Amino acid sequence: MNLIRLQRLILTALVTAAAITLAPSAAFAHMGVGAVHDMIHGFAHPLTGLDHIAAMFAVGLWAAQRAGRSLWLLPLTFAAAMAIGVAIGFAGVSLPYTEPVIILSVITLGILIATAARLPDALCAAILCVFALCHGHVHGAEIPATAYGLSYAVGFLPATAILLAAGITFGRLTQRAHLTQLIRCAGVAIALTGICLS
Repeated sequence: MNLIRLQRLILTALVTAAAITLAPSAAFAHMGVGAVHDMIHGFAHPLTGLDHIAAMFAVGLWAAQRAGRSLWLLPLTFAAAMAIGVAIGFAGVSLPYTEPVIILSVITLGILIATAARLPDALCAAILCVFALCHGHVHGAEIPATAYGLSYAVGFLPATAILLAAGITFGRLTQRAHLTQLIRCAGVAIALTGICLS
């Protein structure tokens, strides 16, 4: 990839991150207006917070970038730890610093992707466990009193899977097109999004 093409990709990634960050904040509110009580609201919940969207997409993208065993290990680890976090949050057990860790997760995942960091699988899984517990805890704690907890919680599991799959798909398609530098540019955009959210 020549230097001009790489510069264009980086510029595109930065402009995309800026556009997402400067979009109306109402579009990224975690909770909607009105009654929230069923599986459909649960499905919509992860799709309404930029921090969650960026982190879950990043996990899938990181898994695709690492390839091999990471392609299934990282998303499954994240999903399982997030489910545990949901249960902890729904049970009313508090975890410290969840919101700062969520923002940190977006920044960290972006940096790991941008630098194509080669860490051991066990360390990657441990990092994701911490991040996913916090993401899940926030989801579980935000389940409103009017919601039927299990139905609501089950609703956002497919949304999480969609975001993880979107990251994997983007990464795989980019690799097949021999545009692996675009993955790194996306990592920069994700990290900048996290910084802007902090």
